[in-house]
Amino acid sequence: MATNSTTSLKLDPELKERVQRLASVRRRSAHWVMREAVEQYVAREELREQIRKDALAAWNHYQSTGLHATAEEADAWLAKLEAGEDAEAPECHA
Repeated sequence: MATNSTTSLKLDPELKERVQRLASVRRRSAHWVMREAVEQYVAREELREQIRKDALAAWNHYQSTGLHATAEEADAWLAKLEAGEDAEAPECHA
């Protein structure tokens, strides 16, 4: 069972007041607001980092194989998906 640990956070007075005001409006504690903010930030940044890694891997794959789909092919495929059609992704070619 994981236990929580305490971390100190220094906020300037204006930001601290904003957090307290938001906590009051939301009927939550300032602690809850700050914890939620940190949790959402970390989740967003982890996703951003994964997207960056995936993009680099895709670029390296393209650089080594030359396989790709054109923008026109991708647009046509996405248009079909948007229209609700069950469309296969375009074939990659050199």
